[in-house]
Amino acid sequence: MLNSKTKVLIWGCCFFALSGCSLFPVEPPAIAYSKTATLPLYKLQQWSFEGRLSITGHNDSWTANTDWQHSVDKERVKLSGPLGQGATVIELTKGKVTIDRGDGKVQTSDQPEAFINQQLGMFVPIESLRYWVIGLPEPTQKFTETPTGFQQAGWMIEYKQMQDVAKTTMPYKINVSNEHVKLKLIIDQWLL
Repeated sequence: MLNSKTKVLIWGCCFFALSGCSLFPVEPPAIAYSKTATLPLYKLQQWSFEGRLSITGHNDSWTANTDWQHSVDKERVKLSGPLGQGATVIELTKGKVTIDRGDGKVQTSDQPEAFINQQLGMFVPIESLRYWVIGLPEPTQKFTETPTGFQQAGWMIEYKQMQDVAKTTMPYKINVSNEHVKLKLIIDQWLL
């Protein structure tokens, strides 16, 4: 017969073993990057993902939860802190950018990357990033393939891990960096 301390220990272990599955995100199996496997994604007209983003520059760094929605004529990126606090929505449509921080003061510019650079205090190539996040080089610029991704426009794009999504392979962990900025993105959920 088991004493009461042993029973509590066994029940505790069972509880943590069962609840551990839902407390920690399950990392997808390791899949290597293949540009050939991602080529059909150039035809993909609509996608979205939820994930986590960290950006580090020489003088600043920050992290955010990310919800990115892409359609043929619009990019909508929502960045927020824990529990959705401090949400900022960035929308790109036909060469214009709109930033809404939820304070009623929506800002707009017809120079997207320069404006975002000014707002963030560091340069993020948002127009190229919309291709890079799905595993593709931007089609209008030259690039050089590397074993884990490619180099383009002075940036190193590395796909640290890929995942299976709707019968295709999509990025799970991405590093985008140059000599001034390092961006890390983990994509928890894709919707194609």
